[in-house]
Amino acid sequence: MGKPVYPIERINLAAGTFFEDGEHILYVNGKYEGESDIGRLMHDFNCTRADDMNYELMAERTRYLKENPKGVSEMCKVMEDMRNETRNETLKESAINTARRMLADGILALEKIAEYAGLSVDEVKKLQTDKNA
Repeated sequence: MGKPVYPIERINLAAGTFFEDGEHILYVNGKYEGESDIGRLMHDFNCTRADDMNYELMAERTRYLKENPKGVSEMCKVMEDMRNETRNETLKESAINTARRMLADGILALEKIAEYAGLSVDEVKKLQTDKNA
């Protein structure tokens, strides 16, 4: 809609009243390019060069992470950790899906399913229980 910020409140649709759990959500439009503080901040978030940024604190941190060898090393480590975490989650999900298919076929003992899928027997038992629930 072109606005910089969208405040969101949760509503109990049945009662037509606010769901007062203390949670308040603000969506910030990352494409907003106005001349306000938020517009300048969104500009900085989308910048690739520190010299093009409005806010010096963000520019300094960007310079450190992109130009300083120590900062580049830190950023590479963070990115490597994120990649490994994603890979591990993907592998785990694949193992779970494999075990579920094997359980659905019902042709192997739980211990064998665990062995082939790379899961613990307890994890396979939980998948079996969840399937039966």
